[in-house]
Amino acid sequence: MRVLLDTNILIHREANRVINDDIGVLFGWLDKLHYEKCIHPSSLDEINKYKDEKTVQSLAVKLKNYNLLKTVAPDTPTITALRKKYDTNENDYIDTCLLKEVFAGRVDYLITEDRKIQLKANELGVNSLVYSIDGFLEKVSAENPELADYKTLAVKKEYFGNINIKDKFFDSFKEDYCGFEKWFNLKSDETAYICESEIKEILAFLYVKTEGNNENYADINPQFEKKKRLKIGTFKVISNGFKLGERFAKIVFDNALLNHVDEIYVTLFKKTEEHERLIGLLIDWGFICHGFKNSQSGSELVYTKNFHPNPNKKNPKLTYPFIDKNRRYFIVPIYPTYHTELLPDSILNNESPENFIENEPHRNAIQKVYISRSYFKELRTGDIIIFYRTKTENSSAFYSSVVTTLGIIDSVYTQIKDEYEFINLCRKRSVFTDVELKRHWNYSKYKPFVVNFLYLYSFPKRPNLKQLIDMGVIAGTDSVPRGFEQISEESFNRILEASKSNESFIINKT
Repeated sequence: MRVLLDTNILIHREANRVINDDIGVLFGWLDKLHYEKCIHPSSLDEINKYKDEKTVQSLAVKLKNYNLLKTVAPDTPTITALRKKYDTNENDYIDTCLLKEVFAGRVDYLITEDRKIQLKANELGVNSLVYSIDGFLEKVSAENPELADYKTLAVKKEYFGNINIKDKFFDSFKEDYCGFEKWFNLKSDETAYICESEIKEILAFLYVKTEGNNENYADINPQFEKKKRLKIGTFKVISNGFKLGERFAKIVFDNALLNHVDEIYVTLFKKTEEHERLIGLLIDWGFICHGFKNSQSGSELVYTKNFHPNPNKKNPKLTYPFIDKNRRYFIVPIYPTYHTELLPDSILNNESPENFIENEPHRNAIQKVYISRSYFKELRTGDIIIFYRTKTENSSAFYSSVVTTLGIIDSVYTQIKDEYEFINLCRKRSVFTDVELKRHWNYSKYKPFVVNFLYLYSFPKRPNLKQLIDMGVIAGTDSVPRGFEQISEESFNRILEASKSNESFIINKT
């Protein structure tokens, strides 16, 4: 396999001062799999234009360990049209040069953190061959589980005082923030969220803090209005293919709902690929750039997320974790075998939490995949789905079949051309292995379709089939859902009431 690496990845890998742990993990996998690491002549030209001659000389020596492409693919009419649409400067031009090597089939994959390249790849139809670091790590981890160095353990709350400040994970914070270690030690009796590997290396860290209306924001420009806010004080995730970024984003939103805040905000630098990735994650989930904060360590960007949003009918991620009540509602079945594997936060009392530690990407993800052969396929973005966990083996459906979880439809793929496309659509976020996905695709001549949904909420109480029948949500035992079964808003309200749900995540309450 030939893997082409974007210029910035090369620079952060081979610079004299390497802080970005993600790239170390990436290169570890490339070496394990014996993939050929390629660089494009345009990347070499770009590096040679750096002002610091010592850096250029140092990189020139190190880059001899890579395979420099000896020829480059010619521009085709399709590439020329793409350039006219997207390329407005030299960087854009070089990005397209890299991308056309994948388009021409001269390399197998391109790894980049550039979102504009991802956009171009989608337009060229080669998005399945262009990966972010995290996406590539997720792919190779799923395909080669026997080569993984460690398992990722569940997220836990821990006192600062019990967390190892000497872990190399915190080196980038010490570099970025003057007095970070002193600040950290002063927080010894406060709690943060962490995720560790089984060898006790820290992989992710999150500290959040609720701030009242009278907080002083004099160093933020434009000035904040008086609001109750949740501050993301410290947030870092090492990319390892396990969707920890989404898992921690969900924790942020859960805290914001719990504390009834008006807004979430975070301040951060824009220095490295690591910072760029975090900014990208925030933007994906509805954060916007508010302005700047001036601190001892320099000027930081300020990003905010409105926690009293208007409904967004086209992109529910932007207003997540809220749902628009003026939408359609569906109940959909899920077998016990897959239920808690896909929806670990909805674990039942009779299941063991130890079996569902978050050491699989689909468990951590907010965005998940549901595979269906439902007769009804006309689902729309923003539709609300309620998961109905079917009966446990050797038990009564009346009492062991329960509704457990709310989700929001993000996108639906009903016209899937072949097995390869089906596997690519499902691999990252479903509970199935590639072998199992092939079996699903070939199970019958009636091919499955794919529903991407956002996991939203686990019901505190789980109404069972008997209660659903008594409430009039389901007509009887012969009417249990076998696909996507639409229900009324009145039935939805009854489920919310019976499940003792906190309805603070609902927009347009009636």
